[in-house]
Amino acid sequence: MTTGGRNLAIMGIVSCVIAVATAGASLAIYHNTGDIYLDRSRPGFLPDEEEIEEEEDKKESEEYNFETSGKITAEVLEEYLEKLKAEVDVINAYQEAFSDSALSNERLGI
Repeated sequence: MTTGGRNLAIMGIVSCVIAVATAGASLAIYHNTGDIYLDRSRPGFLPDEEEIEEEEDKKESEEYNFETSGKITAEVLEEYLEKLKAEVDVINAYQEAFSDSALSNERLGI
């Protein structure tokens, strides 16, 4: 191996060691300062009480699951059609789906 090749290999190894050391140090600082608990860019990580309540409400109002086994009675069919009609009404409520208002804050619920 030539001197230039050896120096290039040493430089590559040293640069990898420095990169790993600085990344490790920054992650240690991030964790030790407690900033990891304030990172709101990761939804669902240490949720607020409001988020917990919203998730519980969503679970209660989850979509209707049609029974895959059992007899189909008039009551079961009527319940399914009611839930289906509610979903169709939500879809039909979207007017001008390709307009600028489709991405408005009110439409998105923001």
